Amino acid sequence: MSKRLHLAHKSTQVTARNRFVKSSPRKVNLVASMIRGKTVAKALTSLAFCEKRSSEDVYKTLKSAIANAENNYGLDVDLLVVSEAYVGKSGTLRRWKAGSFGKARPILKRSSNLTVVVSEVED
Repeated sequence: MSKRLHLAHKSTQVTARNRFVKSSPRKVNLVASMIRGKTVAKALTSLAFCEKRSSEDVYKTLKSAIANAENNYGLDVDLLVVSEAYVGKSGTLRRWKAGSFGKARPILKRSSNLTVVVSEVED
């Protein structure tokens, strides 16, 4: 039995990361929580019709995880499930705008790191 087939039978978890997403972690986590535990087909459908701006980034990351599972590990796409989808903080750009009485007020442009983990479900 080849190594690739041997890995596929051990419930392999395949990850895809998207770093420096130009949206705050709180906003991206709202979209990532929609797809946790769903099958890949249902997750892609729900992301395609989601109206949030960060759904495009989550969609691309999920597609990347599916491609990684199919090409690198030889897993069947129909049996894949989103086992984890989590978001972390990334760098913050600090900008300034004019405030009252000649002062400067900060504008914090937050970014986030997104990780999507898919695994194959045993029937």
